[in-house]
Amino acid sequence: MAMDARKQRILEAIVALYALDGEPVGSGLLAHYFDMAVSSATLRNEMAALTRLGMLEQPHTSAGRVPSTKGYRYYLDHLLEGPDAMQLEDTDREQIDELFATMDVEPEKLAPAAARALADYTGCAAAATTPRADDLCIAHFEVVQVGRYSAAILAVTSAGGVRTRVARVDTGLSRSDAAALAQLLNRGLTFVSPEDLTPMLSASLRMAAGERLAPVVAAAEALVRTGPQAYLEGAQYLAQNADVRENLGTLLEIFSDNRAATELLQPEGGRVTAKLGEDLDPEMPGLCIVCKRYLAGGGLTGTMAIIGSSRMPFQKLIPILDYFTGKLGQSMSGKRQEDQE
Repeated sequence: MAMDARKQRILEAIVALYALDGEPVGSGLLAHYFDMAVSSATLRNEMAALTRLGMLEQPHTSAGRVPSTKGYRYYLDHLLEGPDAMQLEDTDREQIDELFATMDVEPEKLAPAAARALADYTGCAAAATTPRADDLCIAHFEVVQVGRYSAAILAVTSAGGVRTRVARVDTGLSRSDAAALAQLLNRGLTFVSPEDLTPMLSASLRMAAGERLAPVVAAAEALVRTGPQAYLEGAQYLAQNADVRENLGTLLEIFSDNRAATELLQPEGGRVTAKLGEDLDPEMPGLCIVCKRYLAGGGLTGTMAIIGSSRMPFQKLIPILDYFTGKLGQSMSGKRQEDQE
């Protein structure tokens, strides 16, 4: 039995109706949805066929149908193949433009700010990662005396981003110490990949700095090893959603590890990708992660995602996510929106 055009339309209608209130969808409600263009008897037969195909489930003997995991997966695959068919309202576009106009353009601040704005705008949790590239490295270091016993290490990446870390020097730090350390770091750690930061190189740098100032070198090495950062915002929206609140602890644990979170959010190429919680490891039933890559210029890419129930209104949210990713890439690189596509 194949999924013909009518079965696809009925499945899409049941997904949309089930998203409204979480109640099983019956043939009578479907008939009204289609303006009585299809009889209830025909709809019952098609719903029975979709159930046999595994696309729908029947919670109770006399109840209507709800989408199964397989049904959601089929629906999302077909929906996401043609995102251009879903148009963003002009009012949404204007409001999102205004949100980005007020954000700090520093990548480490812009990514969480964009995720927070997306969460509040959609009423779902949202996530974003900072830009990354395989050849991203530190191009310049500055060491600034902060009080008598602390040093702030500022690292400018090859993409123009800034990373910072503070190190404590128990014996005190002078301005001349800071200047000498900056010279040492710029001589030994710029344009060094994490893989090239060997124990031998680390030992030689710490020896050159001396035991007293070694904590500053250690902090600089940590900046070299820093990968993309992943930010989860709007967790309260998950806590308020009965469908997914039991997954919140697992999700927070994943986001405590930047590498694990980045992998979780990784989309398939440049297209919008939807991941159902039942397909994840560990499983998070009822959850859905819709993510898309953004382009930040210079070969750098990052990800934005909406995280919520598999009953989320995809047709409304996907155009919003698509526009947010374009705006984030634009803000990161300074290019126009159309140059990102």
